[in-house]
Amino acid sequence: MTTLTPVRAGVSLEALLAAKDSRAARQADWLAHYQHPVISLTLVTPGAVKDSIRYRNTMGVALQACDQLLWQNHWCVLDRQVLWLPTGAEALWCVEHPAVEIKAQCVEMEQTHPLGRLWDFDVFCPKEGQVGRHSLDLNTRRCLVCDEPAHGCARSRRHSVEDVVARVERLIDGWFARD
Repeated sequence: MTTLTPVRAGVSLEALLAAKDSRAARQADWLAHYQHPVISLTLVTPGAVKDSIRYRNTMGVALQACDQLLWQNHWCVLDRQVLWLPTGAEALWCVEHPAVEIKAQCVEMEQTHPLGRLWDFDVFCPKEGQVGRHSLDLNTRRCLVCDEPAHGCARSRRHSVEDVVARVERLIDGWFARD
């Protein structure tokens, strides 16, 4: 199922927090209903604008990459949902496969695909909860601007939002201009 809303300008912090709560509720509902791991995909979209043609195209590439991963591994997909929201695109898959293996493959996509740094794949297990990078003995994500740990740069606001948005846009434009 796909739900589409028109492209909009910036969104408020309240709208972002409400979207995060709604996403968490959907994830919990899917885990309870299906009793199998859930993949949740969002994009790294710094700044107030969360829905743009650039971001929709980037999400399209991420959706295709994840669908291809699931198909290539012959993992049974029980359900799939894509939401095109003013607060940013979101996708869910319910997959009949061990969550740790799913997370490992999702991290591999994030680290190897040219747009992967802009993809945020979260994987949830119905028994263990969220499967994080630490459970795979992997380092945290790196900053888009300086390659230091992203959490530290974000917390200290080391880089301006404009610089981070410009880096994201260069990544996206570079991918789509490659041909």
